[in-house]
Amino acid sequence: MTQKYPDDIIRLREQIEEKSGKTPEQLYKEREKRLQDAMELKQPDRIPMHLMLGYFIADIGGITNQEMHENPAKVQEILEHFALEHEADSITGAYSSYAEPHIMLGDRMTAWPGHQLGPDGQFQFVEREFMKAEDYDEFLEDPVDWSIRTYLPRAFTALESFSTLPPLGMTLFGCYHLFSVAQYANPALIEAFQKIAKAAQLTADRAKLTMEHGQRMVALGFPPNVLTGALLEAPYDFMSDTLRGMRGIMLDMLKRPDKLLVAQEKVTHFELKSVLATGMKQALLPLHRGSDGFMSLNQFEKFYWPQLKGLMLQLIDNGIRPGCFYEGVWDERLEYLTELPKGKTFGMFQASDIFKVKEVLGDTMCIIGGMPNSLIQSGTVQEVRDYTNKLCQEVGKDGGFIMSTGVGEMSGAKPELVKAWVDATLEYGSYS
Repeated sequence: MTQKYPDDIIRLREQIEEKSGKTPEQLYKEREKRLQDAMELKQPDRIPMHLMLGYFIADIGGITNQEMHENPAKVQEILEHFALEHEADSITGAYSSYAEPHIMLGDRMTAWPGHQLGPDGQFQFVEREFMKAEDYDEFLEDPVDWSIRTYLPRAFTALESFSTLPPLGMTLFGCYHLFSVAQYANPALIEAFQKIAKAAQLTADRAKLTMEHGQRMVALGFPPNVLTGALLEAPYDFMSDTLRGMRGIMLDMLKRPDKLLVAQEKVTHFELKSVLATGMKQALLPLHRGSDGFMSLNQFEKFYWPQLKGLMLQLIDNGIRPGCFYEGVWDERLEYLTELPKGKTFGMFQASDIFKVKEVLGDTMCIIGGMPNSLIQSGTVQEVRDYTNKLCQEVGKDGGFIMSTGVGEMSGAKPELVKAWVDATLEYGSYS
């Protein structure tokens, strides 16, 4: 093991090796195969477990949520210790983004602990109507030009000067237009570009550190986060979350449905291009506005499902496995998901009836989730054990299931209940 670890981590690693009789490399291969088998709807040796800690990292580490975002070395130390103590097959630590680039650029769509929020607040997405109804025509004509000269100045205070840019269509085409770059000498624009460059470097540095931390986990025997991949949105959610807001897009379905549908076609096109450019073989789509109660089934069939399904099928055709976080309740929409190719996607379900999910989708996709966050926050040890056993016997039947929480966040969970859950999954989750 070439990585350097503190003495307590080395001691825990040695205890596991002695107890199991296996090296970290052997444990890594076992866990990786267990997770892969479940993803492919196969039955592994036992039900794999994925822990998504989130702000639980701060709870168990005795640090503030602000420090969790801003002190990655401390977070990694807490994560390594917890992973070795609980031996889950896959584990996610802190929310990967951090505040500094957002604060630097004056991001109007997020709020962060220790900045717009108190030090123990939780990251917030602040929805705004960055795209007006009258912007549709310009967006549809040239979404790149519109996003740079209209969207960015509205969404970031440090980029307001971008509204002074000339139309981008002819700015740098051919030698005859080279001298138009003089317009970029505006001091406010220069300052904005400098801030973008600094924010980009900060983000690149954090990405490098995240990769190094991932390598440390691999050396300890833990595969990369099972949900790792390019982050995308359903085309409807992209238009709603990022641009129109919930009120705006609900009016669009009634007042300008044709423009909304064409806009979603454009979104699908550049989302696919963006993920292909990364070279990643997996994509994660958190779904915000498609659940029961947000829209009627008729609206779902027209504005949401065809576009989401189309994007997922194109990802699959390009060798990319898409997985969705089905936020909220999807009980009325589960039958639509059976239209997806079998064994090619995975789904994490927040509040749907997980037993109905298994009944309807058990032979369509790998199911991730099952444990209600509330139960490991306020239940009893016996309640946690009993529910875990039920999940293993019913949702875990015949494979295709990864035990996890319904939400990718374990803040407020009681450590003794988390341990009871992990132990019960190991006890009841064996297929032998």
